[in-house]
Amino acid sequence: MTLDLARRVLQTEAEAIGRLVDLIGEEFSRAIEMVVECKGRVIWTGMGKSGIICHKLAATMRSTGTPALHLHPAEAIHGDLGMVTRDDLVVAISNSGATQEILDLVEVLKRLGVKLIAMTSYPDSALANTSDIHLDLAVTHEACPLNLAPTASTTASLALGDALSMAVSVKKGFREEDFARLHPGGKLGKRFLRVGDLMHTKDEIPRVAEDTAMKDVIYEMSRKGLGLATVQDAAGHLLGVITDGDLRRLMERESDPLGLAAAEVMHRGGVCIQSTELATAALRLLEEKRITSLLVCTTESTVEGVLHLHDLWGVGLF
Repeated sequence: MTLDLARRVLQTEAEAIGRLVDLIGEEFSRAIEMVVECKGRVIWTGMGKSGIICHKLAATMRSTGTPALHLHPAEAIHGDLGMVTRDDLVVAISNSGATQEILDLVEVLKRLGVKLIAMTSYPDSALANTSDIHLDLAVTHEACPLNLAPTASTTASLALGDALSMAVSVKKGFREEDFARLHPGGKLGKRFLRVGDLMHTKDEIPRVAEDTAMKDVIYEMSRKGLGLATVQDAAGHLLGVITDGDLRRLMERESDPLGLAAAEVMHRGGVCIQSTELATAALRLLEEKRITSLLVCTTESTVEGVLHLHDLWGVGLF
């Protein structure tokens, strides 16, 4: 019996979301445009369980490129209303459309000239009639066996708010790069780090000329600590590379290795990647080639930087 009840709860909530699909239309399009055109913040407000949903929806909007915050309606009319400006847009959630704290807040907001989107299940409710745009939640019965605890209504509110947030982000042209910029410390954000964000540049690049003596090449490699030296011409174009492995092999086969010049030891080219590539792509290339460093070059073979395996370890890409 208990399992049957759990199944009915899930079915009721799934049906609540399913009904919303057919309600997405002109009014929802107007809501998208109103959010996109908002010059201030999108302020989500609701009482009780609806307020908790508003917390989440404000966070979702913030993380997808729309400035947003949550405002407790009761606290608002006791001082927190100062955070609302005329440029802001309020989204109020009340399943009944008759929550008194919300209505009290809306009365003040309308006097301030703030635009209002309402989400309710009652198109003829006081909140719906006061709003600039009404989005119907269409919940006729809660999943609660007593039809009391907000369950289907909060699920529908969350789903409809997510739909609005995602539609707005696409309308604004929100991209992977924007997501990474807003999530620099998270696992998801690290997936979008670029090679150019992590590479060693300028004086950190181990750099020698073709005629540089090997004793000076070894000094440059040791000083920069990246396991290689790039051999470049005067314009910064890549001619070749000398690695730690090249040095070991040189010592094995030459009786006077320090008497040679860089051009006699280097191997032509090198494994290169562009600075705009994802760091994850660099990691795959390092693993595929079984090497520890990549040269970061332009399409004209100018050396821009060096990326070491340790740089990827440092940002937690493993």
